[in-house]
Amino acid sequence: MSIQLGMPQSRDSVGPGLPPARPAGTPSGLLDQYGRRATDMRLSLTDKCNLRCTYCMPAEGLEWLAKQAVMTADEIVRIVRVGVELLGVRELRLTGGEPLVRADLVDIIAALRSNHPELPISMTTNGVGLDKKAAALKAAGLTRINVSLDSLHEETFAKLTRRPFLDRVLAGVDAAWAAGLGPVKLNAVLMRGINDAESPALLAWALERGYELRFIEQMPLDADHGWTRRNMITAAEIRSLLSVDYVLSPDPRARDGAPAERFEVRRRVAGAAGPLGSDAEQLGAEGPVLGTVGIIASVTEPFCADCRRTRITAEGKIMSCLFSREEFDLLGLLREGASDEALAERWQDAMWVKPKAHGMDHTGLGAADFVQPDRSMSAIGG
Repeated sequence: MSIQLGMPQSRDSVGPGLPPARPAGTPSGLLDQYGRRATDMRLSLTDKCNLRCTYCMPAEGLEWLAKQAVMTADEIVRIVRVGVELLGVRELRLTGGEPLVRADLVDIIAALRSNHPELPISMTTNGVGLDKKAAALKAAGLTRINVSLDSLHEETFAKLTRRPFLDRVLAGVDAAWAAGLGPVKLNAVLMRGINDAESPALLAWALERGYELRFIEQMPLDADHGWTRRNMITAAEIRSLLSVDYVLSPDPRARDGAPAERFEVRRRVAGAAGPLGSDAEQLGAEGPVLGTVGIIASVTEPFCADCRRTRITAEGKIMSCLFSREEFDLLGLLREGASDEALAERWQDAMWVKPKAHGMDHTGLGAADFVQPDRSMSAIGG
């Protein structure tokens, strides 16, 4: 339901690159004009990464941000404090690039935990080097971790990431589990003809170890701009691939704004059939629930109507949507000496103009009203 509060009233201070002011009387918090309130903050610590995943970055890498352009530890801590104390942020996810490449990562997390003892703080990582830092991250106050893992086969992993680091990633996953950074969640992007056939085996491996696997539709956020909807493995195809070995039933727990739609997983009896979740299919399920699997279908089954995320890039730009082509500067304002209240106001104005949807879900292969952002995923922060 949209909130109708009239047309925005411009302030004298609004200029190029600044968001329009919210209408007078807009409720506090990171609210947009469609009634969504952002409480989940995704903050990128760096644009740098030590992998070159084909669905994200070109083989030669990207031109990295200058050091002075990236938020310092103190600036990160302050921006998070404004989000939590003034704007109602209730969850924080640290992203990249690759967060582990920041030498001050443990110090950042310790400072955030000191300021916000009850705040859930998670991190998304490619896992390279995690085995050496997992225990320290847990001790500093990290709550849990997400690790990208697209394949368990060395050759496939190297083809997708352009790096022979599978053993390092697996060591990092195990170290995260041992350190108590659970539930450990694994993120897998399926690429047609490369790793899609591995999906049932990857799920089996995760279930055996108690990890929570989430399959993610490939999104048009690659730096090469080579994404096509036709080549993407859809959520429907992912469910079909998994249904050969498993019966998936909708998770009875509320989704509550989460990107992943969760399913309970049971073994499939040979020859069993029936639509997903139907009585006929349930009769083909054998034994107890083995665990859950999630599917993030940002393209074909979007969840824009219940989106609760706000994003801050490594150089302190506010992005209201992962696919937004508009960014608004928060770090520059901070470095000019702005008060916490002024930072909060800029942030609120930026979120007010969050688009209703990204536009990829209703125009078939053409997606005529969707334009891919200039930034790749690594430069935004997932």
